[in-house]
Amino acid sequence: MEFFEKAKSVRLKSHHGKFLHANSNQQTVHQHRHGTSKTAKWTVEFPEGINNNVVRLNSCYGKYLMATDEQFLLGVTGLKVVQSLPKNLDSSIEWEPVKVGSLVKLKTRYGKFLRANSGLPPFRNSITHDIPYRHQDWILWEVDIVELLPDVTIITTIPHFQASKELLSEPKPELLDGDLSSSFRLTFSRSSKIHNQSKFDAAMTKPEGRLIYYYVADEKGTVNDAVKGPSFQFKGQGLEELTQKLEEETGLKNITLCLRNKINGNLCPLKLELPPNNATMHVVVVPSSSKARE
Repeated sequence: MEFFEKAKSVRLKSHHGKFLHANSNQQTVHQHRHGTSKTAKWTVEFPEGINNNVVRLNSCYGKYLMATDEQFLLGVTGLKVVQSLPKNLDSSIEWEPVKVGSLVKLKTRYGKFLRANSGLPPFRNSITHDIPYRHQDWILWEVDIVELLPDVTIITTIPHFQASKELLSEPKPELLDGDLSSSFRLTFSRSSKIHNQSKFDAAMTKPEGRLIYYYVADEKGTVNDAVKGPSFQFKGQGLEELTQKLEEETGLKNITLCLRNKINGNLCPLKLELPPNNATMHVVVVPSSSKARE
């Protein structure tokens, strides 16, 4: 509970580097890399009269994050997670935080865990609750406190940067409903808000790794790479590690990674080391069943 006990609102970041969002239809939820939207902000509530350590998470639409007993997809073990406002605020909207190092698992009354999924659509970016036998890290979440409860003070040290007198003066009463992107924040006991320090982020934070765009070839070996495909930040260096990451992203096994030949447009298997200097890559994922491997 230590992740939530001082929080008025939070963001939840999955193992895939994506944030839990409430969809605008006010019914479903998903995950997305963009974390500055108000739909990624969840208000924390502590149910009264309950002795066990549980929280409720309320979306920007006033709906609770709810674990249902409905199957998400036929043949898939995960159950649906939605945003809802039930007549009775029962245990279906209660989540028990289970600490795992600096991360947390969120356990439902069914004994399952909030899970951020990856793979091919419609499974990609979906949210279910499940007991995974593979991909144990898919149920791990990073809790980012957006807003503190009143009368809570956090002292944040900003390395290699001296705070100016302007920053240490009386804080301005801005709200954070439209921008939750801050990594470094200053707060005071007289204010429960965590103020945006995006200028510090830009000055001191450099992106790690390289940007990978990927495209999946179909059974006939056709690849539609005219439009930029999905992407992620890859911090590794080796081809084997990139292959494993793309198998995780796509849900495919025994894939071959290819690059498009700039001269004739043919697909060439990627067999050497990755390009130096963390250059951006456009990779074609060829499944084992595709004719492009013939």
